[in-house]
Amino acid sequence: MKFCVIHQQTSHNAQSPVRVVEQTTGQGVGWINRYLDREYVRRLANTTLRICAYNLLHFVRWWESVHPTGDLTESTLLDYVRFQSSQQPRPSPSTINDRVAIAERAIRNEFPDAPCQIARGFHQAFLRRRPMGLGRPRVAMSRLRVKVPKRNIVPLSVNEVSRFWSSFRTSRELAIVGLMLLQGLRSAEVLALNRDDALLSEAQLRVPGKGNKFRFLPLAPETVQLLEHYLRLERPNPCSAALFVSLKGHARGTRMTAAGLRSLFRYHRQGTGIQLANPHRFRHTFASDMIRAGMSLPALMKLMGHADIQTTLIYVQVTPQDVYLEYARAVAQHIRPLPVISS
Repeated sequence: MKFCVIHQQTSHNAQSPVRVVEQTTGQGVGWINRYLDREYVRRLANTTLRICAYNLLHFVRWWESVHPTGDLTESTLLDYVRFQSSQQPRPSPSTINDRVAIAERAIRNEFPDAPCQIARGFHQAFLRRRPMGLGRPRVAMSRLRVKVPKRNIVPLSVNEVSRFWSSFRTSRELAIVGLMLLQGLRSAEVLALNRDDALLSEAQLRVPGKGNKFRFLPLAPETVQLLEHYLRLERPNPCSAALFVSLKGHARGTRMTAAGLRSLFRYHRQGTGIQLANPHRFRHTFASDMIRAGMSLPALMKLMGHADIQTTLIYVQVTPQDVYLEYARAVAQHIRPLPVISS
């Protein structure tokens, strides 16, 4: 059997527009679609639903190839982890964990009372507090997951940013990179911006972030100038409500696509030879610069649009040079005078 993900328009408030179906008959996979319906009722964005559907599509294809007539139980998750770990090329640990976590939630949706399987090396026991802190903590088990290497953030250097910046020729391209480098926007957030979101007279930007959440960001004077140049010199009139639109061809005036943005960065990476210059790397560079400038983590969390401050903490990296500078600063303040030794 072959399965695929489809997207269909629906007027039902409790039915997800993203479905997983059998390719030849068009019959839906019941347990997957019921889980997608539940997540749709929880108001998950369509892009998130699509990611869940493709992860579950990978799981059900594996399940049909291994157990075409077997019953689906939670005990299959460990076999699924082992299968992915043995693949060539092997998926990244974070990809494996995402697939397993979504499959586990979908199976739990079907079998809420099924016992949790315990596998040494994949589960870890921890103490969970009782509600309201009453009573002794109870033992709980972590999710089934493989070990993920510590994430290492590598920002662009000043020289790399300068070389990449100098390769751009249009005001639109400079404005796009400026929003990523000076404001820390994600590439999807840049593409989702509308003209009305840029409040240039107030030096503010309304950003549609993840989970259909909006946040207001202060605009640096350089960013305001870049946006004004683009709006005055290059943005077609009339065009769509999008802030960044295509400037040439039959799509002139329509919203710039993710493929167009990737093609733009790919072209300039080849021209400059800076292979690390991707859209998200500029966001990392912005966060690292803000940390080094002394911005507090809660303020940076709001600027970056993070839901958890633990995500922001990955940008706090202490280098040997930082240790030396902090030590030199502390010694220069003469925190405690040296004792006088009598001769």
